[in-house]
Amino acid sequence: MTKARDLANIISGGFTADDIPNLDTAKITTGTFVDARMPSTVLNSNVDLTNLSATNLTSGTLPDARFPATLPAVSGANLTNLPGGGKVLQVLTATDSTVRSTTSSTFTNASTTLSLTITPSSTSSKILINITTGWYDGNTGGTAYISIFRDSTNLGNSSTGMLSMALHGMQSSIAMTHLDSPSSTSALTYELRMRCGAGTSRINQQSSMGNIVVMEIGS
Repeated sequence: MTKARDLANIISGGFTADDIPNLDTAKITTGTFVDARMPSTVLNSNVDLTNLSATNLTSGTLPDARFPATLPAVSGANLTNLPGGGKVLQVLTATDSTVRSTTSSTFTNASTTLSLTITPSSTSSKILINITTGWYDGNTGGTAYISIFRDSTNLGNSSTGMLSMALHGMQSSIAMTHLDSPSSTSALTYELRMRCGAGTSRINQQSSMGNIVVMEIGS
């Protein structure tokens, strides 16, 4: 049979898919493949994945550049390993304007109000404590001490405290800052304590406002 006869047979008998069982895909230059024609390994091919469901991402790690600058709130998600440490995770504040005094030679609560309990969300978090108050030492020859405590731990200088001043009947404004690394996710109480060698030590003197701010800083 000649090529002309073959062509005549095709023209007269019609042209079906059975006539092209081994068509090279390079010949397909228009149209769209239906999903059923795509191989199961298509996710490993260079195809358009702009609408790929996140449920198909079952392995590997997304690079930082794939995350938006501002993440939406996610309930119950573990975000402890996201990039961008050093962020404030929670802030607690308290104030006290009542004059508080002590004659104790051992550290005692300077004010039950200048005390805050915070529960870190991660053992890698740091806790930043800021305390300001007006402080008065009524001693005539002794020394008054003031310090920041975490529970029963003195975060200052052993027994003397964060600050120790021989004011001898004088008053002063005090600002104290400490960055603590408790390595804990338990509830922690930070507070101002004071003691004196003789006489009376006071805080919030002359109606000055005492303030405490406790912040959790993410790693």
